[in-house]
Amino acid sequence: MSKTIYLLALCALLITACGAQTPTDSPPESYPAPQQTESVQASSSQENTDDSVYPPPFHTATPVVSLGTSYPAPEGGMEVFVIVPGESEVSYEVGEVFLNQDNAFNLAIGVTSEVNGEILVDRDNLQNSTIGPIRIDVSQFTSDSQRRDNAIRERFLESAIFPIVEFTPREIQGLPESYQEGQQITFLVSGDLTVRDVTKPVTFEVSFVGEGDTMTGEATTTILMSDFGFGPISIGGILNTEDEVKVNFAFVARQ
Repeated sequence: MSKTIYLLALCALLITACGAQTPTDSPPESYPAPQQTESVQASSSQENTDDSVYPPPFHTATPVVSLGTSYPAPEGGMEVFVIVPGESEVSYEVGEVFLNQDNAFNLAIGVTSEVNGEILVDRDNLQNSTIGPIRIDVSQFTSDSQRRDNAIRERFLESAIFPIVEFTPREIQGLPESYQEGQQITFLVSGDLTVRDVTKPVTFEVSFVGEGDTMTGEATTTILMSDFGFGPISIGGILNTEDEVKVNFAFVARQ
């Protein structure tokens, strides 16, 4: 009898133990539900950076070019200030109107730091100072849209073929006779601007300050794309640009 009771008790313990180890279906780990976003609306209103607006380029190879660093020796008494690429930059600004986005306006800005040139200063007679040719590698222009950059490079500026834009100064107006270090000077520089295979007269408004062996300054002008045979840009039913382009040259030059 006691043996039977013992066996029954042992079976009960085994059943209880097995029941405790039986896995249960626990709910899956809980993650917060994704929030509804306005990605569709945002993508349709990205007029500033919508790469789909510009057509794909014919090819995207960027030419390797040399801006050149050889200039004629300066005349006696002239101090040579060499423009420093990387610390200087040339930029363009042009208005874009997106026809497929309720005529939304955007200011497109492209920048390159690949610029080269010299400024020759006569401290004893500042009016004798001159500026050498300024060369800009426009194949390196970058903006907030890679497709815009490629379209400008391949279809409009054609900088894959004509990578260098050159400004050759012909006349400087408004330089004072004397100069004090640290004094800001403003003047006009007129010359020939060559874009692609077209050369047109252009005048820059220039301001600069000299401190020791360093000169910093800015030159600005406005040109028309149509004067150089590549604009205004129009992509049928999608985008039109203004004809007028603001060109800005912020420079650092050192002896």
